[in-house]
Amino acid sequence: MTDAALSAEQSRPVEPALLDDVPGWFWDHDRHLFEWFLARQEKAGVTGDLLEMGAYLGRSAIVIGGHLQPSETFTICDLFDSDAPDDENAAEMSMSYRKSLTRTAFESNYLSFHDKLPEIIQAPTSVLDGGRIPAGAFRFVHIDASHLYEHVVGDLRVARAALQPQGVVALDDYRSAHTPGVAAATWEAVFNHGLTPIVLTEGKFYGTWGDPEPAQRDLLDRVGLAEGCELTVETLNGRRVLRINGTSEGIAPFRPSRHRDRLVVEAARREAEQARAEALRAQQEADVDLAVRRARAAERRRPANVAKRVAGDLLPPVVTSAIRRARRG
Repeated sequence: MTDAALSAEQSRPVEPALLDDVPGWFWDHDRHLFEWFLARQEKAGVTGDLLEMGAYLGRSAIVIGGHLQPSETFTICDLFDSDAPDDENAAEMSMSYRKSLTRTAFESNYLSFHDKLPEIIQAPTSVLDGGRIPAGAFRFVHIDASHLYEHVVGDLRVARAALQPQGVVALDDYRSAHTPGVAAATWEAVFNHGLTPIVLTEGKFYGTWGDPEPAQRDLLDRVGLAEGCELTVETLNGRRVLRINGTSEGIAPFRPSRHRDRLVVEAARREAEQARAEALRAQQEADVDLAVRRARAAERRRPANVAKRVAGDLLPPVVTSAIRRARRG
């Protein structure tokens, strides 16, 4: 293989067999809640577009795209491998994921699970502000782009304008120690701009600018909620807030990719080939060992060597030592 061909092979995106094969930070409870909110809307006959700001390599986008209804659009806004709009954002990207994030990798991962790509806006999420997307047309928005306070404030402003009255916004990293800007922007929106929490996980905040009570009632009644999810009720400034933790028990795995069956067959073939190679190597080592032992046995059976062993066994040690010294001269 030429250097150019090897480089092309190494840069080709790895085909995922399962959602967990797609790099990213999207834990089971959050995947479950994404599907819970989206499926709940669909069962109620709610239609509306879907939006994700910040997609990384597509793990959460793949889940959202699985709930896209025929009349809806799914929009992704991410810089991917474009330049950041400012120095702080560039530093953030370089520190976290600049080397791994490409649009090609995202598209490859997404198309492993879906037939068609979403609408992709390769740009800073700030381009969505000011009418780039239709107001009041979205039922679900996921914010997971920049962690800088000023950027998250802008993303929340976009989400508020984009969402339907009962639409749901999910915010990533609202409580991580390394993302204080997300925490500040999130709780500022809660206390000053009408955002109401519905439920919290370890990683994400789920809220609405509408009424949180109907969704909270369904969660407390465990309508469609996985068995291992544990609910805790908190009170924040007189309003109820739910928290979810627990285990992943009862959370159904996301459907496999279109590559899964082929990849399973290929993996089984590689394992069989490796097993055959190891068996051949072991047999070769055994053959060499047997040949060495046979050669040593034949050497011991040579008349001169037999005489030496007999002399060594029969003569007194003093005589044997004298003979050896005489042979050495």
